[in-house]
Amino acid sequence: MKLRVVVLGAGFGGLELSAILSEALGEELDLVLIDRNDSFYFGFSKLDVMFGKKKPEAVKLAYRNIAKPGVRFVQETITAIDPEAKRVTTNGGTYEGDILVVALGADYAPGDTPGLVEGGYEFYSMAGAVRLREVLPTFTKGNAIVGVTSTPFKCPPAPSEAALLLHDYLTERGVRQNCKISLVMPFGIPIPPSPETSQALLAAFAERGIKYVADRLVRALDPARRVAILDNGDEMPYALFLGIPKHRVPEVVAESGMTVNGWVPVNPKTLETRYPGVYAIGDVTSVGTPKAGVFSEGAAKIVAAEILEDYMGGERPPAYAGQGLCYVEFGAGRVGRVDVDFLSGPKPTGSFVEPSAELVRDKEEFGSSRRRRWFGG
Repeated sequence: MKLRVVVLGAGFGGLELSAILSEALGEELDLVLIDRNDSFYFGFSKLDVMFGKKKPEAVKLAYRNIAKPGVRFVQETITAIDPEAKRVTTNGGTYEGDILVVALGADYAPGDTPGLVEGGYEFYSMAGAVRLREVLPTFTKGNAIVGVTSTPFKCPPAPSEAALLLHDYLTERGVRQNCKISLVMPFGIPIPPSPETSQALLAAFAERGIKYVADRLVRALDPARRVAILDNGDEMPYALFLGIPKHRVPEVVAESGMTVNGWVPVNPKTLETRYPGVYAIGDVTSVGTPKAGVFSEGAAKIVAAEILEDYMGGERPPAYAGQGLCYVEFGAGRVGRVDVDFLSGPKPTGSFVEPSAELVRDKEEFGSSRRRRWFGG
């Protein structure tokens, strides 16, 4: 009997899990990987698209190119999840497995922030990045705000990166002196688990004349008056607003009954839900790590080890430690790196590697290695 696995979502977590199980089981595996999209892209590539460095088609990886023994990708929209039966219904059929893994990530809800759709832009989706690719060249003067509208949100360094890269972009166009840049963040420092990384970012902001507004969220925009309204009632005028939209669990997951307080709770050590044989990994969970691809990948490794141990026997895998690294764009052709650990100790910790051109190459290899691993034959 083949091991039947149904994986919902082909992001970092779904792709890594599929690759590991395929390598271990080959044709003993019957894995269906379901996603409504036809292609994958790394989150950091949206900044490349947004600032005109790469075209959208250059950063997308087509799922049809996945060539893994025992893995079958289907592009379908999931319409219902029955975690008790480990059964999934889509617009194309019904799938059941011995194991069900929910890796559907978080959806964006820009409409939940009053005025954002009418008076601002989001850059967290590829569609938003493509739209800004056309808008940014028209911005020549005034106040630009990069603002977080709610927590939790994906990739905590991304707002800082956007502000620094916007500085470079405006400088290259010769209009930076006519523009102000502000960054509104819900944290006292940009990367709370790593004070060293945060201090480096704050120094970079100061050097470039970027205003850091700490411990605040943007609750609404007033498009008529062109002001951003913060959660304490303060107002900030803007000519360009780049927002990080509200995140929420996909509706089909909420309707499945798996969520508590808006996200899927899991055993933090094993990533198993309260339903036997059903796991959840990545942004859809409330496990306590940032909503970022590298943590989804790490969770996938633990879940794969759990599945293989149950199927093949052997030692129990180690508990999920919530560890990951993140490359941070500092602008001026330099990239830094932060290594964080969220679950091993009593509190999250992080270490910092100074920005350099060498880390630019490391970041490129990070993407290339995963492209080869997840999509190669």
